[in-house]
Amino acid sequence: MSFPIPSRVDVLIVGYGPVGAALGCLLGRYGVTTLIVDKADDILMAPRAIALDNEALRILQMAGLAHDAFDKVAIPNVRMHSPYVGEFARINTTGSIDGHPKLVTFYQPDLERALRRQIATHGCVTARGGIEMTHFVDTGDGVQASLIGHDGQRMTVETRYLIGADGAGSAVRKAIGQAFSGQTYSEDWLIVDARMPPGTFDHVEFLCNPDRPTPHMVAPGGRIRWEFMLKPGETREQMESDATIQRLLAPWATTGELSIERKAVYRFHARSCARYSKGRVFLIGDAAHITPPFVGQGLVSGLRDAANLGWKLAWVLRGQASAKILDSYDRERRPHAAKMIRLAKFMGRMVMPSNAAVAIAIHGFMRLLRLIPGLRAFFEELGVKPQNRYPDGLFVKGRGRLPRGGMLPQGLVRDPGGACRPSDDALGPNLTLLGFGLDPDRHLDSATRADWQARGGRIAQISMSGEALYRGDNAFDELANTLLPGAAPYGWCAVIRPDRQIIHDGPIGDAARLVRESIAVLDGN
Repeated sequence: MSFPIPSRVDVLIVGYGPVGAALGCLLGRYGVTTLIVDKADDILMAPRAIALDNEALRILQMAGLAHDAFDKVAIPNVRMHSPYVGEFARINTTGSIDGHPKLVTFYQPDLERALRRQIATHGCVTARGGIEMTHFVDTGDGVQASLIGHDGQRMTVETRYLIGADGAGSAVRKAIGQAFSGQTYSEDWLIVDARMPPGTFDHVEFLCNPDRPTPHMVAPGGRIRWEFMLKPGETREQMESDATIQRLLAPWATTGELSIERKAVYRFHARSCARYSKGRVFLIGDAAHITPPFVGQGLVSGLRDAANLGWKLAWVLRGQASAKILDSYDRERRPHAAKMIRLAKFMGRMVMPSNAAVAIAIHGFMRLLRLIPGLRAFFEELGVKPQNRYPDGLFVKGRGRLPRGGMLPQGLVRDPGGACRPSDDALGPNLTLLGFGLDPDRHLDSATRADWQARGGRIAQISMSGEALYRGDNAFDELANTLLPGAAPYGWCAVIRPDRQIIHDGPIGDAARLVRESIAVLDGN
């Protein structure tokens, strides 16, 4: 602890991986005093996660990362190949959603460096490595955490809330008595990361051979990742030997063309806690749930946790919402994470058929389904992926034109100064009363407007480009039809959370009522 750390903070995050760092960035933009500690002295250089989807990239945008903050490779498609029936599935990942590629690969140390650079821009956030949390006590009014540095120095930190972002072996999870439930796959896998000459491979492919399933994919920096399932009797030492790796990679490249960066054997897990919080302690990322890698959603799920919890903590700490809203974190995130785990396990059954007969049956059936246009489109256009929409949580129940508990799309808008910007950047990190076509501010009485602004709410309008007649002071021109009329019809309005989930919606003439009912939600009513 050669660098001083605060003895009292609003939030203490244990774990400085990408999920803990993302939460630190999100809290930092609200001025929440935050301390992040980690046992490791620095970033672990071994690459781990490798895939991010458009939702994860949108969250990183909210956290303050520019589009070029770290290197990425946009993946055009994901292919699944059987030695018996040929290509039996393909997922179209070309194009973008909400202004971001549908699927990219990346190098995790690059992402972590980018997040740490962003952390450094927030004076209210302190991050320190080489520090371990030994125990903590939830006093009801806060949490007292005991820390020890690698130099043996001890200290106590008082915090309003404690966040466990300390990975699959989470000490925080164990301390609050949350055991992992779920399946540990019995198969061990060898992961190999290597550099190859450019242009040799551009997509993600699953070779679903029951003899030895082998996913492989391209990544930034001329990297390729292979994953080889171990056969019965094969040991870690055998699989990590140079001779074995040379033999396994022979179909793709000779040893002279490769520069091996990492080789390691690991085991897949599919687990989730019964609850993601207890008192003033919350779990995010792998501390709360572990997803098999077959759909690339492990880190993505952790980033969703951070986006969901971050603004809620900030609003409670600033006195703009009741602490009751923190209960919605578990209600919203745990069911969605469970859906992603089930999808990953389903994909795992296709990737890892137990024998040739099972492979022919499963892969042949999937290939037949591709002959049905509707089903083919459903699978190829990511229809099988669970939407980030909550059946229960922090929103007004009922049906409107927009999916309450679901996401507002991101579009491209022109701000009052004439600059073209993504709509998330234009709206900012606030609660927003958003009018589509018309100005919702004209439908608010002074008391409702003042109460909304006191709750950290802003008022904005999405206008048709060139509109002058009904234009308000906070109007943004729609440039791509994503929000108007893509999301909502002219004359509609919605209340949007900072994480872009929809709290409420209705006709713009009901704007005052929508705001009052949304404020009641923030009050835990």
